[in-house]
Amino acid sequence: MDKVLRIISILEKEIEIDWFLKNQDPFKVLIKTLLSQRTRDENTDRASRRLFSKFKNARQLAKANLNDIERLIKPSGFYRVKARRIKEISRALVKNNGKVPKDIDGLLNLPGIGRKTANCVLVYAYGEPSIPIDTHCHRIPNRIGLVKTKNPEQTESELMRIVPKDKWIEFNELFVKFGQRICKPVKPLCYECPIERLCEYENKSLK
Repeated sequence: MDKVLRIISILEKEIEIDWFLKNQDPFKVLIKTLLSQRTRDENTDRASRRLFSKFKNARQLAKANLNDIERLIKPSGFYRVKARRIKEISRALVKNNGKVPKDIDGLLNLPGIGRKTANCVLVYAYGEPSIPIDTHCHRIPNRIGLVKTKNPEQTESELMRIVPKDKWIEFNELFVKFGQRICKPVKPLCYECPIERLCEYENKSLK
């Protein structure tokens, strides 16, 4: 078994995957992922709950007052920019009968939607094989020596090359949780790491 499969296999045993997260409402996944940018998970969850308690779909948000959207999503930070983007996306979707695209090109054509958000929709809403690259999924593969890339786009391309396609869907969640709990950006818990022997990080802390 090559290195990437060994690492994934170990993490699968150590980290519980929230499979129930898949097949959620595509519009809610899209908006929640947008809200998650540059903020903590708890802020994203709070802003999402507040927003969707009043506006249920793209048609309602397309007609919503911008100030109302800003007020509801304020906990997510950068709320003015995000509110404008939510309205733009909602209006674009209404022109498409309110349906969120199920393909990467269609998603990337939406206002302000990048590859990470598009891939999150494919994975968590539609269960389609993709690898969303957030800070964890870019940082950790480079730290442990799976890839040597300079930006998330390069990381996505390289991981899609070396990770078996049947592992793409779970990859993001495995590495996000791994990064939150053990392989932290600062002071990673190398002494608790289940893949320490497979890791090429030069500054390990094994005490």
